[in-house]
Amino acid sequence: MTGTAAASVACALAAAVLFAAGSVAQHHAATTTGPLLTSLIRSPRWWAGLLGDGGGYALQVAALALGAILVVQPLLVTSLLFALPMSAYLTGRWPTRTTWLLAAGLCTALAVFLIVGNPTAGGGNPDDARWSWPLAGALTVTAATAAIGAVARTPGARALALGAAGGTLFGVAAALTAHVADLITRGVPTVLGSWQTWMLCTTGLAGYYLQQRAFHAGPLTASLPALTVAEPLTAVALGITALGEHLDTDGPHLILVLAAVGVLLATTVALSRRSAADDAAVTPGTAPPPGNPTPE
Repeated sequence: MTGTAAASVACALAAAVLFAAGSVAQHHAATTTGPLLTSLIRSPRWWAGLLGDGGGYALQVAALALGAILVVQPLLVTSLLFALPMSAYLTGRWPTRTTWLLAAGLCTALAVFLIVGNPTAGGGNPDDARWSWPLAGALTVTAATAAIGAVARTPGARALALGAAGGTLFGVAAALTAHVADLITRGVPTVLGSWQTWMLCTTGLAGYYLQQRAFHAGPLTASLPALTVAEPLTAVALGITALGEHLDTDGPHLILVLAAVGVLLATTVALSRRSAADDAAVTPGTAPPPGNPTPE
């Protein structure tokens, strides 16, 4: 691994830690405050989560500027692992043995994906893949449609649809971030004159809004898995099609990579559901003291 690639991995893991802190704080705020945005604004934990997300995004930008999105986005899924001890501290409940086994499965699948798949960044000019950027626009429209269609559904379906829409927009924003990071070397005027820059701002803000809506629309067990799965899937798809990045899928490598992706998605969904269930189980006045987590 080159020095630049190692720095990208380090930034991605540091971003995952901050995203984990932000996620735990926001999930806890979402389950212990009222359904209105004004209730969240008055919550110190919500603001702490916002700061965690901001710091995590700054490190994600650095990671994407130094390495491939096919490496950075899967590594960000490890935020689920970092969230385990943080959530245990807040909820007073230690992760179960099954949860640790799922965490081990996620780590193993991630290692297989990165080692066997050997993701590499695109070697050409990002503008060479301009023809495939309309895919980002199509995904954005799809996400918006899903969010609008979720209004009349049951709380669980609404949370799922809004979570998937928010995650999709975050994935589009991640791919656009990688593109804009490449443009920075050409100067500020080029960055400001690129439509991708403004689409990045739009999708990022819209994704964050839908994320908050998803947290309040229904159970976190529906919204969180959709968010955590939709973002890397969308980002990886755009990394391959729009940014020209590559995976080693020759011969038996394809089977191993597909198996790793399947396990990665399954463990991500399972861990997300368990994390959300733990957060939802704790309400104000019923949580045990933070300093004395109890095993299940």
